[in-house]
Amino acid sequence: MSKSLIDLISILDLEQLEVNLFRGNSPKTSWQRVFGGQVIGQAMVAACRTVEGRLPHSLHCYFILPGDPQIPIIYQVERLRDGKSYSTRRVTAIQHGNAIFSIMVSFHAEEESAFDHQDKMPDVPPPEKLTAEEVAKQPMFREMPDFIRRYYESDRPIELRPVELGRYFGQKIEDGRIHVWIKTAATLPDDPALHMCALAYASDFSLLDAIMARYGRTLFDKRMMPASLDHAMWFHRPFRADEWLLYAQDSPSARGGRGLTRGSIFKPDGTLVASVAQEGSVRERRS
Repeated sequence: MSKSLIDLISILDLEQLEVNLFRGNSPKTSWQRVFGGQVIGQAMVAACRTVEGRLPHSLHCYFILPGDPQIPIIYQVERLRDGKSYSTRRVTAIQHGNAIFSIMVSFHAEEESAFDHQDKMPDVPPPEKLTAEEVAKQPMFREMPDFIRRYYESDRPIELRPVELGRYFGQKIEDGRIHVWIKTAATLPDDPALHMCALAYASDFSLLDAIMARYGRTLFDKRMMPASLDHAMWFHRPFRADEWLLYAQDSPSARGGRGLTRGSIFKPDGTLVASVAQEGSVRERRS
């Protein structure tokens, strides 16, 4: 079993303390605050542990305070509704006696529908064309910043393969549309709910970068102070998070220190499996 799989499973494997009460831990990293996707994924796991026979179809959450990676996070689940077709759970993440995060997760019993349509998947190079070996053939890669090299070299729970590499060198994306292939670094068990929680974890990676793309900048810019404010996600069709998925992102608006981003997640065959929206704080550091 690879280290990445152990890391992801351990991140999402919560300890049950009492009915509706769970505890999660953070991996040992150099980060000063808890990664937002981690809290989303763990809170979803807590919610899923209280529902039987139904899978999540949507989530809406707010990041309230930065999480402390040095101490556990307590997740308190409130069972708001168990109807014939839908169940609703509210989960609050707590540290130092304060709420740091809140999420509403809605579950739906599978049913047939007379309506079935989706947007088309963008035409971009497949992940096989964006391996470290393939990217290294491009002249720009010899001067690629260390943070981009780590996309390909780091042993992380989520593999990332950006499509528009030029933006890391100051290239402006006029329409702000960027794409990145994502998947878990190792195979996950055959549990649909776990794959949803894993994708929710991954959905917070790089999303605010869509704001920066219009300006030829990235969130790795040390002048920036990015932070997720809220996050919403809708699950449309079955998928596996351990197989490549295209994360197509854009930002329709930014103003007043905040920016809105949107994401559509597709399987390689073009199937739209999930949609995401997030508003973030995108301030420059004051000198």
